[in-house]
Amino acid sequence: MNVLKFGGTSVGSPERIRHVGRLVSDRGKNIVVLSAMSGTTNTLVEISEYLYKNNIPGAQETLNALEAKYDAVVTELLETPRGRALAKNAVDRSFAIIRSFFSDDATFTAEDEKEILAQGELISTNLMHVHLGERGINSVLLPALDYMRTLESGEPDMAFIRSKLRLLLELEPEADLYITQGYICRNSEGRIDNLQRGGSDYTASIIGAVLDLDEIQIWTDIDGMHNNDPRFVDDTRPVSSLHFEEAAELAYFGAKILHPTCVLPAKLHNIPVRLLNTLDPEAKGTVICNTPPDRTIKAVAAKDNITAIKIKSGRMLLAYGFLHKVFETFENHRTSIDMIATSEVGVTVTIDNDARLDAIIDELKHFGTVTVDRDMVILCVVGDLEWHNLGFEAMAVEALKDIPVRMISYGGSNYNISMLVRAEDKVRALRQLSEKLFNNRQ
Repeated sequence: MNVLKFGGTSVGSPERIRHVGRLVSDRGKNIVVLSAMSGTTNTLVEISEYLYKNNIPGAQETLNALEAKYDAVVTELLETPRGRALAKNAVDRSFAIIRSFFSDDATFTAEDEKEILAQGELISTNLMHVHLGERGINSVLLPALDYMRTLESGEPDMAFIRSKLRLLLELEPEADLYITQGYICRNSEGRIDNLQRGGSDYTASIIGAVLDLDEIQIWTDIDGMHNNDPRFVDDTRPVSSLHFEEAAELAYFGAKILHPTCVLPAKLHNIPVRLLNTLDPEAKGTVICNTPPDRTIKAVAAKDNITAIKIKSGRMLLAYGFLHKVFETFENHRTSIDMIATSEVGVTVTIDNDARLDAIIDELKHFGTVTVDRDMVILCVVGDLEWHNLGFEAMAVEALKDIPVRMISYGGSNYNISMLVRAEDKVRALRQLSEKLFNNRQ
């Protein structure tokens, strides 16, 4: 048995839902994880913003437009009066829950918003379930709120999820397919919550891990993880296979097809993750597994909106505790660091969240002279980059010989070399890296 996850664009219209319905019904007995229809979560966030401001008419108007959209979806998707009635009832239940928060007297909370946001996935799975029923497919809904739970730390409660999910499956042994929601869960207090990091990808990975399934399939609208960003570089191609560590590096540094946290449960339980194209189901895609690296450079990714901060101080020379104080500053301001470079008298770091930048700079000025470079981009070259594999890092640097490189990070991982360049040089750098690393080797 496999778990198949489909994102919002894959189920973003009646036509797409029918296509996914045909695709999953042809692949045997599996668990199908669905996101909300594309655009729905954004609309539910907008409704919540109105409610935070106690603007009930604004929330009502926005919800009415969303309801009209789903009325049209139900009419187009379902073919029988019974099917349309079942789908309409399911959709109406979710809208009734949303409307229950439309009160001038109540204070709208973050917990209320999470309950509203959960309705998107509940609607999409009900629509798919009713559609499959019309086609004679015996699908069973597995309510994620019944088994997906997090601990007080926010991490998934793997033991609870495993026991509860297995029990739900045992109650429906004759099912052709199991349909469940991505992203949503209950927290340790039993309240509706979400998995935050990784969303529906994370749901699929957790399910695959706790049930020890054969494969975790992530279906999107692109045929696997490409060796460069096809939005900026021509003639990119899917990477046939990646090690889990390589995939995590690419995902963290900008490859949007996969969330970085998705791969962790799969990696720990040694379950392959396959990235596939909903619009081209026969494409091989990309498989991610624990197979040892094969002494090749696999792909390039870019991470935007980076800020570099340099702290220079003579007090750093032979001084104990200097770096600890610097890193403690970022920890105190809950700001993570991407890249690090040090010398005898200075340290440079990069961050991708500048919300607390002014406060961080003020604090760092106690330790030395602070210089800030904004509008930077991290280029990440990923592959088998063990230090004894001769020439790989040289090729990456050579590709950028005519582009100013602010910072290089190599050796912290066996799987990447990262280079910091100006945002204005990003596209040219990506193209030159492709030309040097991939096209010259054909």
